[in-house]
This record gives sequence, structure tokens and C-alpha cells, in this order.
Amino acid sequence: MSTAATPRKKAAPGVAEWQLRLYIAGKTAKSEAALQNLKAVCETHLAGRYSIEVIDLLVNPKLAAGDQILAVPTLVRKFPPPIRKIIGDLSNKERVLVGLNVLPLASSKA
Repeated sequence: MSTAATPRKKAAPGVAEWQLRLYIAGKTAKSEAALQNLKAVCETHLAGRYSIEVIDLLVNPKLAAGDQILAVPTLVRKFPPPIRKIIGDLSNKERVLVGLNVLPLASSKA
């Protein structure tokens, strides 16, 4: 895996786009699980309002310094601010939602 972004999903007018960056180290089971878990959470709770950039630190190790990455996989929410980080394979859905400060769609409809 190289530095590549999944296709950018177009944000609806007036809706903030979530910019997420997933740091990994090679194509490992943990890295693949983190990406699949992240995509599942995004499709469920941020459908059409997110982009995911995957950065493989085996290919570009210098990119770890910009977001102060000490462990992989690490997810960084770049936008909306503030920047937030989650370390691990993102298998605990509730922890990911709380870490990203994302409200489930059912809760956000009022």
C-alpha cells in the first residue's frame, strides 16, 4: 500500500467533510482490519461526508513526524477540528465514535 486516498466523496452543500488519515506500516492483518473497520464506521455514520487517506510508513516514514505518530495503525481526524487520534485496529466501534466525536445518525436527527 502506498500513500493513496480512497476516492473522495463529495460533501453535500453546508455539510462539513470529515478528513481522516490512517497511518499503517505495511499490509498487515492489523492494518487491513483498521481500514475495513474505519470504512464500516464511516459508511454508517458519515456516509458521503468523508475522505480517508492511507499513509504507509514503510513507504514514507518521514510522514509520521507531521502528525507525531508513535504507533500504528493510528487514525487522525484532520477535519473538523480539533485534531483527534485513535490508536489500534478500530474494532471497538463505540470507542471509535467517541474518539472521533461522531454522533450516530439516529442520535443526530432531532
